[in-house]
Amino acid sequence: MKVYHNTTRKIFLASWVLLNQTQQDAPAAQMHRPSAKPEFGILQSIRRWLDNVPIRDRQLAHRLCKFIPSQCPFERDVKLFGKTLFHIPPMCKLNPVYEELVGLRFRALCYLADECGEDVTQYC
Repeated sequence: MKVYHNTTRKIFLASWVLLNQTQQDAPAAQMHRPSAKPEFGILQSIRRWLDNVPIRDRQLAHRLCKFIPSQCPFERDVKLFGKTLFHIPPMCKLNPVYEELVGLRFRALCYLADECGEDVTQYC
């Protein structure tokens, strides 16, 4: 006898859905819902600024590609007499604006390759 043959037929799903919700009830329901991210803050404004930096200058694009590393510079293997003692993991993901900096570097690389027609393999 298989257990799943007797139990799967009797499963039902319950849901708390109000079908006749009016327009007036919607703002009250939204007031009690906490937001996951703060709407205003210094980090949000820095992220927004980094996402909106225009790349229109060849020298600026070269500087961004030089200053923003392609890999995390903090990742290391600590060795003593040729033996690895321990490994320091990459900590760049802890940077709150890491994704925006990587995106800025990528946009600079794309500008150099697409608009200027330059070879960007030196930055990879």
